[in-house]
Amino acid sequence: MRIMIMGAGSLGIIFGAHLAEAGLDVTLVDIMRDNVDALNSKGARVTGSVEMCVPVKACTPDELEGVFDLVLLLTKQVNNPASFPRIMAHIHENSTVVAMQNGVPETAVAEYFGEKRTLGCPVGLGATWLGPGLSESTSTLERLRSHACELGELDGRITPRLKEVQAQLEHVGKVHLLTNIWGARWSKLFINSTFSGLSAAFNCTYGDVLANDVALYCAARIGDEVVRVARAQGIKIEPMQGERITDFELLEPVDVAAKRQLYHNLFSPHAKLKASMLQDMEKGRECEILFINGHVSACGRKSGMPTPYNDMVVTLVQEAQSRGVLPVFDDNLARFHALGAKPFV
Repeated sequence: MRIMIMGAGSLGIIFGAHLAEAGLDVTLVDIMRDNVDALNSKGARVTGSVEMCVPVKACTPDELEGVFDLVLLLTKQVNNPASFPRIMAHIHENSTVVAMQNGVPETAVAEYFGEKRTLGCPVGLGATWLGPGLSESTSTLERLRSHACELGELDGRITPRLKEVQAQLEHVGKVHLLTNIWGARWSKLFINSTFSGLSAAFNCTYGDVLANDVALYCAARIGDEVVRVARAQGIKIEPMQGERITDFELLEPVDVAAKRQLYHNLFSPHAKLKASMLQDMEKGRECEILFINGHVSACGRKSGMPTPYNDMVVTLVQEAQSRGVLPVFDDNLARFHALGAKPFV
């Protein structure tokens, strides 16, 4: 099996290192020349909870040769218009494209490549890109061994190809097979919208959100909006990391404080994580905010569900990007006060 990793960023480097170490025929593809050169000359280097340095093959999209059986799609969704044609030119009728991006990418992937070629794969690992060819694994080793990612057919069937791809990806960590990929996607969207969205909007780590009572209140409000919008669309949102995401819905009278332990249970293992959206902003690149919090807001508008806290995240991130600056934690926290945000007590 020839495997292409399209997008050799923080997660692409980690997946590439593990698959290459297992002896698989894997090629890492990235648009950054210095990243490709570093991967070819120094190997895929991983630090943090995992320490690895593995020789790999890497190239830019225009250097791709041959046909691939399995594609791990790890580019940003903002790059889909450029990356999709490159992939299509190097796959065959029975190739599989695994949508591992943030947000809910399966619809776009299936529309372009066909549902028969598409698998969904919410990734449960955290990573930070440190430089060309170098990634930090920010999730615990226990997390890697117990829940690296989830994998599912769009129609919920457990198929032979699903098990075949599972076997490849389990060289990285534990892979759980799904019968409700859409519900799992919205669970991951809950993760991304709450702490990744706030990491980008506040310019901070997940741990910084956990440590600030007002920021944690904002996370609770964002999470409540995600759960309500999913339900309005008829999506049965799946548990995540042992927690029932539906338990994060705020009941009347609003029980924000009752959710504190739930958020700590879910996000403390990833306290060091800095959202990939924030990493993109630091590099001056367009981030995926419209595919994360913006997706919740868009679905909320279609469903008639208000999403003021997700809307504010989108506004703050877009304002920062338009000015070419990084958000300031205290300044943006004050913007949430106008929505009624208060200490998480």
